Amino acid sequence: MPSLFVIQGNDQGRRFELNDAVVTIGRDRTNTIQLHDTEISRRHAEIRMDGPRYELVDLESSNGCYINNEMITRSYLTSGDRVQLGRTLMIFTHAETASEVREAQRDPLVRQDMVSDGSRIIRTVHHSEGSQIFMLPSAGGATGEWFNAARANLQLMYHTALAVSRTLDIDQLLDYIMGLVFDWIDADRGCVMLLDEESLHFTPKARRFRPGRKGADEAIVISRTILDFVLEKREGVLTTNASDDDRWDPAGSIITQGVREAICVPMQGRYGIVGAIYLDTFTAPGDVAMQKKRRFNDDHLKLMVAVAHQAALAVEDTNYYSAVVQSERLAAVGQAVAAISHHVKNILQGIRGGSYLVEEGIKGADVGLIEKGWGIVERNQERISTLVMDMLSYSKEREPDLSAANINDTVGDVVELMQARAAEFGVELHYSPLPQDIQLMFDVEGLHRAVLNVVSNAIDATQSVDGAKVDVSVSLDEQAQRLNIDVVDNGCGIPPEKMEAIFTAFESSKGNRGTGLGLPVSQKILREHGGDIVVESQPGAGSRFTLYFPAHVAVATPPPILDRPTQLE
Repeated sequence: MPSLFVIQGNDQGRRFELNDAVVTIGRDRTNTIQLHDTEISRRHAEIRMDGPRYELVDLESSNGCYINNEMITRSYLTSGDRVQLGRTLMIFTHAETASEVREAQRDPLVRQDMVSDGSRIIRTVHHSEGSQIFMLPSAGGATGEWFNAARANLQLMYHTALAVSRTLDIDQLLDYIMGLVFDWIDADRGCVMLLDEESLHFTPKARRFRPGRKGADEAIVISRTILDFVLEKREGVLTTNASDDDRWDPAGSIITQGVREAICVPMQGRYGIVGAIYLDTFTAPGDVAMQKKRRFNDDHLKLMVAVAHQAALAVEDTNYYSAVVQSERLAAVGQAVAAISHHVKNILQGIRGGSYLVEEGIKGADVGLIEKGWGIVERNQERISTLVMDMLSYSKEREPDLSAANINDTVGDVVELMQARAAEFGVELHYSPLPQDIQLMFDVEGLHRAVLNVVSNAIDATQSVDGAKVDVSVSLDEQAQRLNIDVVDNGCGIPPEKMEAIFTAFESSKGNRGTGLGLPVSQKILREHGGDIVVESQPGAGSRFTLYFPAHVAVATPPPILDRPTQLE
């Protein structure tokens, strides 16, 4: 049924159903809808039914008719339009087509008002009044009952603030808040809805029902006009379908229908409304006469306004945090792409230069030139292979592929692999394995890459030093039950102010020769093993990198017992 709901003016909270083909609106009591507004003409406007549509027609009123802040002479109404006559602001609601009715019925939570249950607003509280739940009563002084209620309210606010500070999961937080509300307020049903700023559509995020209550298992239907009122006025509302006259009258219709009371409050944050919280109760027809007061009162409304404010602040903080994280991720991606593109460009230039030498050597049948060019190509192929492997290792979280292996063999293979490079730069590379061979549980490929990166850095750091040397050793700390791999060089060392930056991705002191991924990848691999990398360095005196991880000794599996025929002597 189409209707007009007054959200501002002397008739605020009233609903007028448009039952007739022509509905007159004005100040005079002879109108179908009489509005008590001195700025409205005696016969101000008409709403005329035109098939399934409704048209608002201005009857040459003094102050005109407005739809959505635009002055009109006559115009068709659409559900959700804001109609202003004088100082009275109303919302027109109507499911205009069968498809819209079906769509509204498909949403079990928020619907346009198809059928009015006679509910009216009996109390409103601005969002700024939530703090008044702790104010002393103005008359009669503070009673024991008031202190008990204030203490309960304070406990609820404390637990709400505590929950807000502990979690960044919005769904979990809102569900927890609904549980707290149900512990302190005798509501049958409740839900928390978050608002989409663009579509102004409410999305349910948390619901709660009190088991065993009549009507508690029914689908929650929230008046769209009530939500529009909450959004427009930024006020919490207390509604009921019982009038003050017939609530206690045994002959009244409410005795046969039951009483529905509801609270709807805005989730007002620092910058605007982020959602709404809705609670309702139902008093069965047989219990109305025995109940002497409403189950919801002004204190409940003020308390819910305060709780909704706390929840809104949490939603805003979480949204802000998520936006910051997303921004940082995008910035990191941009930095990574720029850094990787720079390194790939340098590598391609090296390959292009080597290819040119190979091509010139072929033309001139110069084997020496071909070998020189091909060496450049091979080195740059190795560089791009290392870059790709480091990118893969750094970019994804993974569990180490643990297997039983000899740590001496793994580290020894790295040293053997790097001997040629060390010799090329005049660096002495020494290796001291464990005195005994033991089988440990570790990711062979991952640890090989971690040690390789650190040893490679040590060789680079000693290139320009006389008597350059790098010592690699493996030791077992039995007391700490961990394995240490030490890489010690007598290179240039690391200044204290740059110590923290060496494990930051894409931070490199090698210029075009470094990717800035080697040490971050090594640290990530060791941490995946439950270990880490410790650095000791002095400028001009060299550095010591200690790679350590828990020493989990592999348990030997006994050979299977084969069935054999028993030999009798």
